[in-house]
Amino acid sequence: MTTIATQAPPMRYPKLAQPWIALALSILAELGIALFVLNVVAVPLIAVWVGIPLLLAFVPAARWFANCHRTMLAGFLGERIPRPYKKPPMPGILMWLRTTLTDPATWRDIIWLLVNAVIGFTLCLLSAVLFLASLFYLVYPLLVGVTPEGVFTEPFGGLVTVNFWTSFLVTPVALIAFMIWYAAGERLLKANAFMARSLLGPTESAKLALRVRELAESRAETVDTQAAELRRIERDLHDGAQARLAALSMNLGMAEEMVARDPAQAAALLTEARESASTALSELRDLVRGIHPPVLADRGLEGAVKALALSCPFKVDVTFDVPGRPAAPVESAAYFAVAECLANAVKYSAATNAWIQITHEEEKLHMIVGDDGVGGAVIRPGGGLYGIERRLAAFDGTLTVVSPSAGPTTVIMELPCESSSLKTTPSSGTA
Repeated sequence: MTTIATQAPPMRYPKLAQPWIALALSILAELGIALFVLNVVAVPLIAVWVGIPLLLAFVPAARWFANCHRTMLAGFLGERIPRPYKKPPMPGILMWLRTTLTDPATWRDIIWLLVNAVIGFTLCLLSAVLFLASLFYLVYPLLVGVTPEGVFTEPFGGLVTVNFWTSFLVTPVALIAFMIWYAAGERLLKANAFMARSLLGPTESAKLALRVRELAESRAETVDTQAAELRRIERDLHDGAQARLAALSMNLGMAEEMVARDPAQAAALLTEARESASTALSELRDLVRGIHPPVLADRGLEGAVKALALSCPFKVDVTFDVPGRPAAPVESAAYFAVAECLANAVKYSAATNAWIQITHEEEKLHMIVGDDGVGGAVIRPGGGLYGIERRLAAFDGTLTVVSPSAGPTTVIMELPCESSSLKTTPSSGTA
């Protein structure tokens, strides 16, 4: 099973698949006319309440139709077209209807239905017809050879009699049509995709509003995560080191009272106190390691990741190519993300090998963690992968999980990390 947590780049269509996609788009463009008419007719009928159930049916249908085109046309653009719809502030049908009717994206969808039925239809049909014409004239001699005489008209004004041999005179037409399609067919489809993006994509104000909403959600989740982390630290201190230190203090006090009248019992209490101190110290070290591992501060991200790899019960190959050290918050987020991925691989994947690749390209820290396990990794609220996603989202990072049921599992993570933030240190190389 594959779960994509973020928007991965869409795959581009093969060249020979484009004519058939263009033909399908041209047919869908004309079907969109029906949705355009139904939505436009339903709006004035709101005054007599008939339009409300109509809009509840037709607006979602138009949005679904537009979303299908956003997905299909992304293959020509090389990037996905965002869905800029507003969310209702409160539940309820009337609130949804009010939000939908006041949403500019709704009316842009309806305008696009009309524009697509004219311009989109023309561009897609022209791209498909160029290829189909080249295909038709290429097999034209075969059609002439297998059909009775008189079915095909005489070309060139009756100057040439159509037969199997003279039908090859139109072969150059097939070649010319194919060359035109090869040069312009994809450009026509891209022009349609750009036109659709201009109407179906978010406006600058919508992009700003969407960005503000994402930042607000990210900030709220980061605050919740930090609060949960503080509660965990407080609980670990209270139930662990604090309790042991309290017991240590009591043992030392009892030993102080018994040292004169019962030296043997005092020695036993001191031995117990020493063991409690050692255990408390170990728990404090574990707690500090969970907050910010000392190996990360001392040896940087490369050394910390290699230390993680050595601690795994199976072989882990590490490839690290980062010029210098990232900023401390980015370095910490990257370390814990990789650590959680390896922990998941150890717990659930039944893997025998894993690999980690960390590089810095295009002002981003790219991290890939994979294993040859059973796969089936999914992102669930409260799970480890969900925690990684939220941790990276605080830095505008992304997470993509590819984990088919038969394996392997690949986790792709990206963190914005400008070159200017890389610090030169002896342990990490030269920035």
